[in-house]
Amino acid sequence: MRIHKADFSRGKVSSLILKVSIPLIAAELVNLLYSMVDRIYIGHMPGEGAAALTGIGLCFPVISLISAFAKLFGANGGAPLSAIAQGRGDDDEAQLVMGNSFSMAVISGFILMVLTFIFTKPILYAFGASDATYPYAGSYLRIYSLGTIPVLITLTLTAFINSQGFASVGMITVIIGAVLNIIMDPILIFKAGLGVRGAAIATVFSQTVSCIFAIAFLLGKNAAIRLSLSSMKLSWRRCRSIIGLGMSGFTMGATNSAVQLVCNKCAFIWGGDLYVGVMTILNSVREIFSTVVNGIGSASSPVMSFNYGACNGRRVMKASNFMLLFIFIYTFIVWLVVIIFPHPMAMLFTQDEVMIEASVHALRIYFFAFVFMSLQTSGQQTFVALGRAKQAVFFSLFRKVIIVVPLTIMLPYAFGIDGVMLAEPISNVVGGSAAYLAMRHTVFPELRTMEENR
Repeated sequence: MRIHKADFSRGKVSSLILKVSIPLIAAELVNLLYSMVDRIYIGHMPGEGAAALTGIGLCFPVISLISAFAKLFGANGGAPLSAIAQGRGDDDEAQLVMGNSFSMAVISGFILMVLTFIFTKPILYAFGASDATYPYAGSYLRIYSLGTIPVLITLTLTAFINSQGFASVGMITVIIGAVLNIIMDPILIFKAGLGVRGAAIATVFSQTVSCIFAIAFLLGKNAAIRLSLSSMKLSWRRCRSIIGLGMSGFTMGATNSAVQLVCNKCAFIWGGDLYVGVMTILNSVREIFSTVVNGIGSASSPVMSFNYGACNGRRVMKASNFMLLFIFIYTFIVWLVVIIFPHPMAMLFTQDEVMIEASVHALRIYFFAFVFMSLQTSGQQTFVALGRAKQAVFFSLFRKVIIVVPLTIMLPYAFGIDGVMLAEPISNVVGGSAAYLAMRHTVFPELRTMEENR
């Protein structure tokens, strides 16, 4: 029997968001296990764990960049446009948007795979690798690059599965690969003696299996909007719309890659390989706690997009407000946890006492203003869900490029290595406040007018 597509115009808005967010958060957590399990196992490799963990951390900017392309075509680009089309009742357009997004993901994945594989060494040395850490980073990234196409397809199509209201299927898509990765990691890393190469092989194989599952579901009869060969024919108009809207998410992902690059470089200059490893731990802990933030934001997006397409401004505002309140409470709790329990968080990734002590101090600085991510996410996600590409792109650039990068370079001259960590909380306060206030000033008046004219 064909499953009916979700109708986000009915029911309590907060309940809809929470219902959709639970499998999304679970999927985020499980998806995080891909790289997180790699880091945990690699960080505890006898004798070489600290150096190997640092090497894997150098690959983060490249992995972030690859994920940014998935946001460009999926979660922040094609998926919201497809949801808006569904809200208008135009399923044909929703299908064409998904097909075009799929084609662009495949083409981009192939180009990124070739470039990353060929230029692995110069890329990693530019990102802060040393002769001690490159052997680990290079071994991991060369193999990981071979799985770029299935990674991009999985992340892109999962966003469309979620936007159709099948968040549980999206969760299963991720769980299948993550479980395989968890099983294969210790076998290939320790039993087969492949080390970081084993971790990369397990990740690529697992992502490929998830990719096959996602494609099979969207080709099958149970999908509300199905993937078809005819919909994959590229249309310049649709591609431009997808890229235009998705540029905000891409910019955030790409600039996150740039920030990681700058942080690794500055950490190496001011603290050596030790602090490149510390940055790996900071990013890992941030990713863990950001899963709920991302899940609530992703769950709110289709609810807002659908109701915006249906000209229901009141429900869009309710969704945006609920997103802000939930994330604010959550990030405040996270801040308290990090302040009180930084030591066990660092120990999760390394046994090296020097790296643990350095990480404990860095965690308290880095997470100081984490609560302001509620403003950044709420403002950014509302812009994206309503198709406000220019505003979303600007505030992505503002926080990361205009604030974080210059501060990461300049603050160490005044505060030493602590300055590298201080840039993040400052950007959260300034960038988050600016994004949210601008959204409230420009978007909410339009939504109120929309509601009055219904």
